[in-house]
Amino acid sequence: MNVMWVLRLYLLAGLVIHKAIWELLKRRTADSRSPVSSAVKIVKLGKIAILLAIIVQTLTLADILPISRDPLSLRAFGVIMYTAGLLVAIWGRLQLGTNWSDIETPQVGQQQEVVSNGIYRYIRHPIYAGDLLLLFGLELALNSWLVLAIVLLAPVVLRRAVLEEKLLAKRLRGYDSYAQRTKRFIPFVV
Repeated sequence: MNVMWVLRLYLLAGLVIHKAIWELLKRRTADSRSPVSSAVKIVKLGKIAILLAIIVQTLTLADILPISRDPLSLRAFGVIMYTAGLLVAIWGRLQLGTNWSDIETPQVGQQQEVVSNGIYRYIRHPIYAGDLLLLFGLELALNSWLVLAIVLLAPVVLRRAVLEEKLLAKRLRGYDSYAQRTKRFIPFVV
């Protein structure tokens, strides 16, 4: 087995682990009695389509829109970013526990409380930050100019985070003071 296949299998394994953790933990927090709107179904289908496209891209033998003819250092840097993003996103998700809600249906539960320990001591949105880092690293590891799509995705994620913070500040006691002492995405910076 050559190095590219090992790389691709590593990237694929991370995606599968990420998705499996989300699905397992979602079952513990989801309210299955809530009706799902058509818009939410469309967003969920879009997310599935994007995940499938990323899996296909990861498993293809040819580089898609290659950045470099000799991408070894680019791939290495991408793997480091991918791994860091994967770990940050999973760590953040595990620490949220039952305080988590799906991005398509944000809500604040009656028992929900501010999580301010672990990674949440430093940043308010480790899952968003981790996922962006994971995707950015994946595209670099695959030597693909599709990395620019992740740059375009960042403002969408920022908007989602700001809207989520407004909801949490309105409905979750103590969130305002928590937001004042933490950064949104990058510890001590942003």
